[in-house]
Amino acid sequence: MMEGVRGDQLSPGTRHAISRSDIFPKLVSLQRSLHAKGFTVLKLVGGSVPSKRRLEPEYESWGAALPAGSDSLIAAYGEAMLAHLETSLLPLTWSAEDPASFAEASDFTAFVRQLKPRILPYSGIAFPVRLGAVGNGLVVFATTGGVDIPGEVIIEAHGRCGRIMMDILSIEERRAMPAEALSDREIACLQLAGDGRISEEIAERLGLSVHTVNAYLGSATIKLDSVNRIQAIAKAIRLGYIT
Repeated sequence: MMEGVRGDQLSPGTRHAISRSDIFPKLVSLQRSLHAKGFTVLKLVGGSVPSKRRLEPEYESWGAALPAGSDSLIAAYGEAMLAHLETSLLPLTWSAEDPASFAEASDFTAFVRQLKPRILPYSGIAFPVRLGAVGNGLVVFATTGGVDIPGEVIIEAHGRCGRIMMDILSIEERRAMPAEALSDREIACLQLAGDGRISEEIAERLGLSVHTVNAYLGSATIKLDSVNRIQAIAKAIRLGYIT
């Protein structure tokens, strides 16, 4: 039976993910909204060497109704997904071996690419995301039923997938950072600087001297491995320290 997916079922999350455990609820929310039975986040690894590039599952959850997981997906469509990721951000869909199971976007066909059907025992949709050399991949949702996804839902879901990939990237960047974390004062100074306040205004707001404010901003910039204050603010936002 075909299930309709309504745009009002997709409500973007409001809390920035700061740990791996924060990622799964967002993926599960998307899975339910798309009437899917499972999901996997495939990250591009292998650097800039084409022969070494491959997709690896970073997060995955396959329901009992799905007879196979990420390995079979990558075996069936990995090369096609890699090639597509290099040239396009349009979503990919495919239909299962069983004709009763399909994934379509009947009102959005010009902006969706169909993979070769009837290979896997489940259907699905994959949202490509490109965030730079270390943030590329696809967020994939699989189903054993039939879904016809409206274009507006695809657009919103794709945006949410991009934000999830940004969260994953920020978690990895945090993991790679030195063990020394930002102090509350450093975060407060960065937040106010990000709000457009100059050092004198930050000092007055926090009851500090201008020299101390600049020292906090300088130490935060070093901890964030940034070349200047502007880059430090941007990185602090990306890592979820400030908004």
